[in-house]
Amino acid sequence: MHVTEVESFVLKVPAPRRVTDAVNEAVVLALAGVRVKTDEGIEGTGYTITLGHGAEAIKDIIDRYYAPRLLGVDPICHQRAWGSMYWSEAHWVGRAGVTQMALAAVDIALWDLKAKAFGVPLWKLVGGHKAGCVPSYNTDGGWLNFEVDQLVAEMKEIVAAGWRGVKMKVGRPDPREDVRRVAAVREALGPDVDLMIDVNQGWDLTTALTWAHRFEEFNLRWLEEPLDPDDVEGHRRLAESTSIPLALGEHVYSRTAFRDFIERAGIGYVQADVTRLGGVTEWLAVAELALAHHVVVLPHAGDLMRVHQHLGVGHPAVQMIECIPWAQEIFEQPFEVRDGVVYVSDEPGASTSFTEEALSTYRTA
Repeated sequence: MHVTEVESFVLKVPAPRRVTDAVNEAVVLALAGVRVKTDEGIEGTGYTITLGHGAEAIKDIIDRYYAPRLLGVDPICHQRAWGSMYWSEAHWVGRAGVTQMALAAVDIALWDLKAKAFGVPLWKLVGGHKAGCVPSYNTDGGWLNFEVDQLVAEMKEIVAAGWRGVKMKVGRPDPREDVRRVAAVREALGPDVDLMIDVNQGWDLTTALTWAHRFEEFNLRWLEEPLDPDDVEGHRRLAESTSIPLALGEHVYSRTAFRDFIERAGIGYVQADVTRLGGVTEWLAVAELALAHHVVVLPHAGDLMRVHQHLGVGHPAVQMIECIPWAQEIFEQPFEVRDGVVYVSDEPGASTSFTEEALSTYRTA
């Protein structure tokens, strides 16, 4: 079997509602996608997601630098293909951001194709650690632009629907307001629901060192992305100053960077995102690194839970995955979650195929 065609595309899908965190606003989801086709009629689909911008640049990287290196290769040899793309001409200007996200999209497509070729779901191909399901936590009720009444009401609805873990955004200009909001949510949910907070890089180190300990009374499971995601030393200092475990990873782009955060910064949770890290190939390397250090992996929901549900079931380092249940109608396979537990399909592949209706309705490039 060998690759005969690589087709890239961009989809722009409206978000179900306008939401914000400390630094981002989501109004539209832009997906840079790719189909990898073979001489045996088997094809794989991969993609990465942005908040409405940059998808065309990712598509251009795929077309210019990665697609030519795939034509004629055996897609089953994913390590060879990954290395060829990583060390392409894009390496000179890349290694993070756009180039790594483009690599992720292509690599996911190769793994989807590979799982289909072997006739198994991706979760079995990567190890089959759990029996077809993985717990999740829900972030969709905790947005920063929600006033307290809406915030509390939506968090309570999520818990009533069966989730035992929820995450909310912090990072308002006055941290006192964040403390009041977290206090209101904790009081409403009681002590037995896991509650996490996410700063989305909204603090500097001084703010973090001043305020992190103020949240300790709320029994938080973790404090997420408090600082610049490249600041290993800052995270080390913060981890030493608070009893709340730190979590990060959605903006970390390599196994080497994760190594430094695990070994030097003492982070408690690795939030590796398969659509940003360079695909399944690099994600598995990070998961093995975390497993060797006995650090939990909790994948970030940047893939709309499509690939991460498989990796969560497949790999022993994962305890649960993040859930933001948006845009599931654009995919061929349904997304099944009951009482906060995600049940993964046995259908071969990575659950990444788009419906023809989504492709015709939302494709812009």
